[in-house]
Amino acid sequence: MQMTLEADYAVRIVYELASGGGRIDAGALAQASGVTVRFSLKILRKLVAAGLILSYKGAAGGYELAKAPGEISLCDIVEAIEGPIHIARCVKGDYQCTREQEGPCAFQCVFEKLSQNLRRELGGYTMDQFISKEEKV
Repeated sequence: MQMTLEADYAVRIVYELASGGGRIDAGALAQASGVTVRFSLKILRKLVAAGLILSYKGAAGGYELAKAPGEISLCDIVEAIEGPIHIARCVKGDYQCTREQEGPCAFQCVFEKLSQNLRRELGGYTMDQFISKEEKV
């Protein structure tokens, strides 16, 4: 199991915005993060919709963080792109299990616990932590 390339690129884009500390245009973001402009724009739309970044139009337009880097976690970014983190389909609320039993099975309970742990772990890392580490290197 691995994170999609789109979520990986979203982390890179938010990192560039966090480390830049101001408004950056889509072209510069794409180049700095190693993502095509077209794919960057798709990702940026999702990050704007999730309230993680702000978009400005016009000659002085561009993108900037909507929150301080310390308020944006890896979980926020991944879920903005992928939706809620579930390691198995059966832990989603709308999934109909084909097993004949009442209530959640033992596997579903374990998968839900693992999903919660992953969300908690990713939520424990905020963008300011990565900026601090890069400056020390």
